[in-house]
Order: sequence, then structure tokens, then C-alpha cells
Amino acid sequence: MHKEELIPHLFRTEYRKIVSVLGKRFGFAQLETAEDIASDTFLTATQSWGIEGIPENPTAWLYNVAKNKAKNFLHRKALFDTKISSVVKGQTDGLYEFEIDLSPQNINDSQLQMMFAICHPALPPEGQIGLALRILCGFGIEEIADAFLTNKQVINKRLFRAKEKLREENISIEFIEADIDERLWPVLTTIYLLFNEGYHSLSQSKTIRKELCLEAIRLCTMLVENEPTNKPQVNALLSLMCFHTSRFDSRISTSGEIILYEEQDASLWNSDFISKGVYFLNRAATGDSISKYHLEAGIAYWNTRQSDTDEKWENILQLYNKLLQLEYSPVAALNRTYALAKARGKKAALAEAEKLDLVDNPFYFGLLGELYTGIDNAKALLSYQKAFDLVKTESGKSAVLKKIGQLNL
Repeated sequence: MHKEELIPHLFRTEYRKIVSVLGKRFGFAQLETAEDIASDTFLTATQSWGIEGIPENPTAWLYNVAKNKAKNFLHRKALFDTKISSVVKGQTDGLYEFEIDLSPQNINDSQLQMMFAICHPALPPEGQIGLALRILCGFGIEEIADAFLTNKQVINKRLFRAKEKLREENISIEFIEADIDERLWPVLTTIYLLFNEGYHSLSQSKTIRKELCLEAIRLCTMLVENEPTNKPQVNALLSLMCFHTSRFDSRISTSGEIILYEEQDASLWNSDFISKGVYFLNRAATGDSISKYHLEAGIAYWNTRQSDTDEKWENILQLYNKLLQLEYSPVAALNRTYALAKARGKKAALAEAEKLDLVDNPFYFGLLGELYTGIDNAKALLSYQKAFDLVKTESGKSAVLKKIGQLNL
């Protein structure tokens, strides 16, 4: 691999590890310093490798440079505090132990601890996802801006506010097993939101969208591989994301348009991700409680079954019924109505759909258009026109126009 390809690749895989270890070492008060050291390490690599060539072990080289830069920072900090500040004995002893541990075990532990710190309930969801993308996933500011359909200034401000909040709340970077059950849900919520940013993103970059999904899977895999966090709900979420990712390439056209489920090419579904989804769904089937991730994973499992049978749609319908009882959401209600149409017919679904009355939701009117098609095409057209007016993307408008063109008026 050439330097032009290797350094961006290593930035994505190693930046997050270096920042997590140094962030844990310095604390949130010096998080920007940890990020600066990590970034400066890669700048040094760009300059050095361009002259001296790529070292035999590039990762070890990066770790060694990062260690030295971190030690230099700690030495300067110690010198400043010793000569200029009035330091109470013992107050900074821990900070001035200059060794930096970049062993595989400490890297893994640091990333897990950083994950729990970043996903603290004190932070707003967009702050959690932004920090997760930057610190835990190694995304650049431009990539994060692309994912959120905004600009770099907005993302920088968002990250700054999130870091300030972590300092104000004095949130520590540590892993307390006694708090696992309470703190695990915000972590899973953040991972799920991160996945959805990729899976349902309006970004035109298919690469960015897929990488968001894969990063969410990677973070959840870390939880599954860590014994204290290897809980049924974690396995269920990982199963759900694997099932969804299996259909990723079939649901987006080459021009970036969303391909509806019934129009997807099932030959493009990834069998490896489906197998992994089944594996983790089976692992989730322990204990005596069922989470929303269990139910959504069950729905996603049936959506990877290619046969269009009554059994499939009846199972999906019943799972949606349980999901809505557990946690209502308009999206789940819409999807349940679609499953009802497949299981019991369009007329039964129309009666339920009309009750939802989601007047600001383009997908609601898109579903109404689908349900009225063949029953009352005039109402179908009216529904599709409302969907067209509400949808915000060109690809979405194009999909609605395609549906209108298929009506026999």
C-alpha cells in the first residue's frame, strides 16, 4: 500500500486508539491535547515517510512517536507546575508518571471506557454521536459534516460544546462494573443512532453512509467481546445491525436513490451479515426480558427471508404489535401498517393508516399512496402529491414521481 493510501487508512484505525489512551491518561481537561498529539503524530508520519520511506511496522512507529510526544507534553507540564505553580504534594503525582501504555489490552480498555464516558446522558444525542465519530471512529470533521448534512463550523461548535459539558459535569473516563446496567442503555442508544445516521442518512456519499454503519457494528462488537457488557440486549442490537447491513447495497441505487424493499435485488443481500445476524440473535435469546432491539432484530430477520409468504408477514406484524406496546414510535407504526397490508390486505391496512394522521410525514403519504393504488387511484395520486411536497431530497422526489408514473389514471 502506498503512503497516500496507507496514512489515511491508519488514521481511521489508529487515531481513535491513540486518542482514547491519551484521553484516559490526561482526562477530559486535556482532551484537545490528546487529539493534537494524535493528529501531530500523523503529520510527522506524512513528513517522515515521504523522505525516509514507510517503516517496517508503521503502526508500532506511530505508537512510538505518539508516546514520545505525550511524554514531552507531560515533562513540560511537570516543569511548569513545579517552577511556576504552587502544587500541593501528591495532587499531580498520577499525571506525571510519564509512561504511556499503548498495549493491546489498555487500548481496548481505554476505548470501552471512553465509549461509556462519551455516551453520558448529560450530553445531547448529537453531541454524543459527534464525539463518537471523532474520537471513537476517527472520522474527520469534513466527514462528520457530510454525514450530518452541515458544515465544518457547525460540527466544530457542536464538538466544543460537548467537550465543555463533559468538563462541567466532571465526567470520568473509567469503567465501573456496578453501574453497567444503568449506563449501558445510553451507550446502546448512541450506537443505534450512529447506525441510523448511516442507514437512513440523506448524505449523497454512499461510502460515508456505509462506514457509519460498519463503525456502529464495530463499537457494538467491542461490547459483545467484553464480558461485563456482553448482555442479551447488546447481542440483539448487533444482530439487528447485521441484518440491516446485509441489505445495504440493495437498498441504494447507483444514483443514490432509496430502493423500496419489494423492489430490492435479493441477490445483492450479503449472506455473511445475515449469518452473523442469526448467530447474535440466538445469543440474545437468554434471560427473562425482551428489549426493543430483540423485537427489531426479529423483524429484520424476517425481512432477510426472500419468500413472500403469509407466515413471514404475520410474524412481522406480531413483532410490530409487541414493539409498539413496548415503545411507540411513528416510524414503527408506519412499518406495522405496511406489514398489516401484506398480511391482511390493503383495505385492513387503510383503516389503520388513516388513524395515524401523520400530516407532516412524507413517508406516511407515500404509504397511503401505495395502499390506495388499485383501490382508489385518484386518492393515491393525491397522497403521492402530498408526499412529493414534503420530501426534502431530489432522490426522494424522484422515487415519488416514479410511483405516480405507475398509476393507471
